Amino acid sequence: MPAAPLTVPDRSGQPVAPGDHVRILDISPDPGMDEEDLELFREMVGSICEVERVDAAGYAWVTVWWATSEGSITTTAALETHQMQKIADA
Repeated sequence: MPAAPLTVPDRSGQPVAPGDHVRILDISPDPGMDEEDLELFREMVGSICEVERVDAAGYAWVTVWWATSEGSITTTAALETHQMQKIADA
C-alpha cells in the first residue's frame, strides 16, 4: 500500500497537500542570492501556485513559471507554514 502524501498546515492551520493551491505570503531567499534572482523571488509573493510536494521537513514546494523575452523560466521555492495560505477549491 502506498504511503499517504504528507501534509503541512498553512498559516491558518488548514492542511495543505500536493495538488492544493496556495497563495504565497512570504519568501525566504538564500542570503547569497544575486539581485536578479532575488527580484524573481520577491515577485512570487501574492502568486497562487499548486503545491508539487510536501517534504519530510514540513516544506511545501511550489514552482512559478515566468514568461520572458528569452522564453519561459521557472522559480521553485520551499514554503513554511507562515508563508502560505491555502486557496479553497473552486
